[in-house]
Amino acid sequence: MPGFPRRLTAALATATLAVAGLVVTVDAAAASSGSVVAGKRSVGRAVGATLSTDRTSPLGSPFGASSVWKQQVRTAPLHANSAGMVANVASQAAKYYGGIAAFNAYRYSTSVYTVGPQTPRVDVRWENCQRKNHTPAGLLGAGGQFSQVPVPADAVPAAGTDGELTIYSPATDQLWEFWQAKRVNGSWQACWGGRIDAVSQNPGYFAGGFGASASGMAVVGGTIGIKDVQSGSIEHALALAIPAPGNWDKVSWPAQRSDGFDKSPNAVPEGTRLRLDPTVDVDRLKLTPIAKMVAKAAQKYGFIVTDKAGCVAVTAESPAAVIAATGKDPWKPLMGGVPDYKIMEGFPWDRLQALPAHHGKPAGLR
Repeated sequence: MPGFPRRLTAALATATLAVAGLVVTVDAAAASSGSVVAGKRSVGRAVGATLSTDRTSPLGSPFGASSVWKQQVRTAPLHANSAGMVANVASQAAKYYGGIAAFNAYRYSTSVYTVGPQTPRVDVRWENCQRKNHTPAGLLGAGGQFSQVPVPADAVPAAGTDGELTIYSPATDQLWEFWQAKRVNGSWQACWGGRIDAVSQNPGYFAGGFGASASGMAVVGGTIGIKDVQSGSIEHALALAIPAPGNWDKVSWPAQRSDGFDKSPNAVPEGTRLRLDPTVDVDRLKLTPIAKMVAKAAQKYGFIVTDKAGCVAVTAESPAAVIAATGKDPWKPLMGGVPDYKIMEGFPWDRLQALPAHHGKPAGLR
């Protein structure tokens, strides 16, 4: 797990720690001596008690092997109307941007902070931007979804009107996600969001109507992480947003709700699992390296339709947090000179396959 280790040995060449919101790489010998220098700032032995913050999501997402994000679907059966549903998705992809799906890294994504146990906790204020006529039960107050959240003081939400922010605490096994998060007059606020306790054992979604996505699915679970692409493979299912999901009253597990509106016979409800045909030879496709990683993950773990969007889109981790801390964009070298709007060029949306409704839902689960 990311974070500053309690002990360092001489066998380590370097170590990474966060000091006053900066990610600093130091020589192990200096770290073990209890004194390191970050620029002109000297840090003594108290460094072991300082904040430990990684401005990226953990490799493979925070969810465990039993979650919906880690379930393999290569041999799963198909929906009786798979062909019709796939034709629907492919036609939606073809309508926008020359048929190239969006690779949402720079907007409409989420900034992810993996925080240490010493990160101060704050109460996030609820901004009632949806004009609810009551304060939802369990949102505020002791034990509330927005209460005592370890938000780094210098956190930066993802760009775009969604302003999404994800906070992951490995030490407490908790996850928070916020929609339209912002810092106002020194205090954090959000329009909606929620908390997942025991995230390593969680199926991959928020309960009780909470969460930042329209479906209630955890945004970070299906996000293409910076560490994922750096590692060379994506080992989890992928969130897929489409312009016209099935009508809101038709939801497929694991989605918990929907903002869809399509009532056609070939509608694709939120929560639907789609996979790329396992017989496709991805290595022979004319795709960017990142799109090939997406394609191979789509064969192994599949997509899950999680949200409505202005075009067919996959979600990639926002670089905003890393850029704010280092001034460097981690996606640029990974994209190899290809602009973000061309990363998914050539992806074979017509070769998808739709899985049955509620695929993988445990027996007896309501």
